[in-house]
Amino acid sequence: MPVPASVRFRRALTAVVLSTALLAGAAACGNGGDRGRRDEVSSAAATELAVLAVAEPDAAEADELAAAAPSPSTSAEKQKFAKTRFVANAGLAAGATYQWIIKPYREGKFKKGAKGRTFALIKAGLAGAFAYNRLKAAADNAKGDPLLSKAMGPLTAGIDSLKGLAGKLRKGDAGDADIDAFDSVINGVKDAGKSSGAVVTDRVPSTSQLTG
Repeated sequence: MPVPASVRFRRALTAVVLSTALLAGAAACGNGGDRGRRDEVSSAAATELAVLAVAEPDAAEADELAAAAPSPSTSAEKQKFAKTRFVANAGLAAGATYQWIIKPYREGKFKKGAKGRTFALIKAGLAGAFAYNRLKAAADNAKGDPLLSKAMGPLTAGIDSLKGLAGKLRKGDAGDADIDAFDSVINGVKDAGKSSGAVVTDRVPSTSQLTG
């Protein structure tokens, strides 16, 4: 099946963003040499960034291609399918948020002067965009189950509020309130899932999951 044009466009745009981010990291290395504080972007780090960068468009592609796949026929099957996709998307959002946003922030890796700050911020920005995308997908999945849809309803505004935070994370401008916003939304989604029989478990995106 041909890849949708919108997906090809997002892939190209993501590649540009990644290239710009890596160049910025390299510049930071050169400028900080005399102070002995370098944020080195190694080949391994560059690979990890590439994996993160393709996460958002690849996830979007999966959604678009899945739309053309045969749908469950009965009401019960549709609800089960909706819950399964909700759990998967919410789990990926939660895993990416904790691993690359909440955890490093609490460890002080986003603070000015912290070793590896540039790399950590780039990862956080990419993870923020990915998590937002997956949360939007999870909210859409929830519409297929009445109970889950009702539980997720109050969280719509919170999810929408995360849209612009990826840029703040990447620039190092995110503060406690921004990190707490991610944490609050993720916990809210987990609670909504649990109350509706769709328990969400953190799933940190792996290379095979993102590029497979």
